[in-house]
Amino acid sequence: MAMALFCAALPGLPAAAQNNQDDSLRIISIQEIQVVSTRVSQKTPMAYSQLDRSYIQQKNNGQDLPFLLASTPSVTLTSDAGNGVGYTSFRVRGTDPSRINITANGVPLNDAESSLVYFTNMGDFASSVQSIQIQRGVGTSTNGAGAFGATVNMLTEPITAHLSVDLSAGSFGTHKETLRFGTGLIKGHFGLQGRLSNIGSDGYIDRATSSLNSYLLQAGWFGRNNNIKLITFNGTERTYMAWNYTSKYEQSLYGRTYNSCGLYYDETGNMRFYEGQYDNYHQQHYQLHWNQYLGRWTTHMALHYTLDGYDYDQMKTGKKLREWLLTDDASMRGNLVQRKAGDKDFYGLVASANFDNQRNLTLNLGGGANHFHATRTGQVLWVGTPYYKEAPTVALPLPNLKPNHPYYDNVADKTDINVYAKVNWEFLPGLTAFGDLQYRYVRHEMNGPTGDWGDGGQIRVDLDNQFNFVNPKFGLNYQVTEEQRLYASYAVANREPTRDHYEEHYGEAVRPERLGDLELGYKYQSQRWMAGVNLYHMHYKDQFVLTGELDDEGVAITKNIDKSYRTGIELEAAWQILDCLRWDANATFSRNRAQDMKVTLDDYTTVVNIGETPLSFSPDIIANTQLTYTQNAFRGTLMGQYVGQQYLTNYGVKTMTCWSDWVQTDDVKTTESLMLDAHFVANLDLSYTLDLSRIGLKQAVIGVTFYNLFNAKYDNNGWAAPQFRQDAQGQVYAVNTWGLRDSEAVGFAPSAPFNFLTHFSLNF
Repeated sequence: MAMALFCAALPGLPAAAQNNQDDSLRIISIQEIQVVSTRVSQKTPMAYSQLDRSYIQQKNNGQDLPFLLASTPSVTLTSDAGNGVGYTSFRVRGTDPSRINITANGVPLNDAESSLVYFTNMGDFASSVQSIQIQRGVGTSTNGAGAFGATVNMLTEPITAHLSVDLSAGSFGTHKETLRFGTGLIKGHFGLQGRLSNIGSDGYIDRATSSLNSYLLQAGWFGRNNNIKLITFNGTERTYMAWNYTSKYEQSLYGRTYNSCGLYYDETGNMRFYEGQYDNYHQQHYQLHWNQYLGRWTTHMALHYTLDGYDYDQMKTGKKLREWLLTDDASMRGNLVQRKAGDKDFYGLVASANFDNQRNLTLNLGGGANHFHATRTGQVLWVGTPYYKEAPTVALPLPNLKPNHPYYDNVADKTDINVYAKVNWEFLPGLTAFGDLQYRYVRHEMNGPTGDWGDGGQIRVDLDNQFNFVNPKFGLNYQVTEEQRLYASYAVANREPTRDHYEEHYGEAVRPERLGDLELGYKYQSQRWMAGVNLYHMHYKDQFVLTGELDDEGVAITKNIDKSYRTGIELEAAWQILDCLRWDANATFSRNRAQDMKVTLDDYTTVVNIGETPLSFSPDIIANTQLTYTQNAFRGTLMGQYVGQQYLTNYGVKTMTCWSDWVQTDDVKTTESLMLDAHFVANLDLSYTLDLSRIGLKQAVIGVTFYNLFNAKYDNNGWAAPQFRQDAQGQVYAVNTWGLRDSEAVGFAPSAPFNFLTHFSLNF
């Protein structure tokens, strides 16, 4: 009944939904043209995983999009709030998020300057995604930033007839409400589809609240051989900061959920937290796609525009007011509230032409031209006397302050142009050669003072840098039998420094990085069995590696190191044990090392070469297992992930020596960790599907997901900035003289203990 009423409100829908099944399949096929040139297939000699719509729907119960990738090979996850909602991210093969290329419908999503994608600005985007392909390593040429660990390519849903409501609620006040609808074809040519979403959570970490609202709307015109689609999606978020993380010493005082963001002390020495310590962001995307079918040729062209606007306030305590241009007195300190804000515009064109002779040859020609413009400002909203827990201070003669006092203002522009050509040629039965050549031109301009302060005063970055990169890729794929294939490839990638590199390493030589990626693999797949092995060796020149430190905005700092490598083996297996029981597993065993690593001692002058050391945030072992039982309308999935220990620095030190109260005697000395410990996490998802066709509906799905079944207490992320000294034997070791125990030198991001989310979907 409900479906009939909905159909009646949309003229032409019944005929489209019931009589044009072939047209619907054709529509889906022609809409996929937009990602043909940037995706790989079974004949491409590279390692990849692909998540389809059914998998995404099963996993998408409220956590952010990165958590959908958790069970794919070589992936680790982070969550500031500890429960997978809010600021979340992922790494692949130990590579940080700023060096993973991410696109939606072939359009770049990475911020042109930071190269990051904040999924909190795209709340519930997964509810509108048809498929996700993760290419590990360099991958194939695509639009946007160079890929130095992986490429993540997302395709939004085709326009089909549906109406559904998805609801979730569970631990830590987490909830999700989603309305999705689609008309299918109206009068054989037109269609409309959309989504409205609201996600909220209190977070596991104190005050780590998130409020995410978003929508996606697409309209399309479909001909027999072409279509035009306008897609717009929007996200707004308001998130209380939790990016400082906390030391084990702080956790011993205040518990695992302690959040130091916004901390200050009042005039009587009481601990307070600034109520306005929120990050506010609005992001609006527009994409206009034209897909054309021309016999053996297909073409795709897209115009895109992204508008970003943001601001966030931070309490700063006991700071030198001179660094905010409030006084010329270098000794005057105070508490202040700063506001950083900005506006960004990103627009451009991407296009491709794809040829398939239907026998043994495919050819992809494509490229893009994009431009980015950003303005950033910093203001002081309030300033006052600093107070400290130990002893409230006498009021200082603070300078007069006008509201919204500015202390920096800068602009940036970036142009990115690339062209590529790819070919797959089966020149012998079963043996296919792959070739891919990309040229990329980048021009990055920055002008104005920054919010950072150096020895010479406020740092100002004025630059106009241009880069020309040539990125070749080639390989062979041999289809041994219908079930077995062998492949080998070698790919080169280059990429430019980001804005953060120029600001954080001002006065230093900042260099573009280069990667050579060798991949060798074998895969067997039959009706009930799948097994695969992929060997990789990624050797870098001037790799940007995570130092372990965070900047003022909570962004992980990366820095050039001369020589480094990541080498490993990725194993995959699947077994359909019974018609109702399936087992999937994968594991990565790797070695990730910096070569000829150098460390500066705490005298700030002595530099010591400590040789080959482990790379930070790069576990040697990552393993996943999943057991799925399906019987009639019931589905149960038990998932487990093991992540090996991770170094928080690149210097191969697991601990640091600390002296309480800065008194350096053995009787008050402690030893503290500089590691993320290994951990195993298990999740259980249960669901039941109800057939509601008898009452005029389609179906309802009710379920619950239990996270961290065994209540593991582990940290998903961290930072470290210890000092280094050298003993009489020449051995370098880490120390902390900044604060008590590990405070001021290291921080950890705890993950939530056992928690759950219930979920309910109603499909009309």
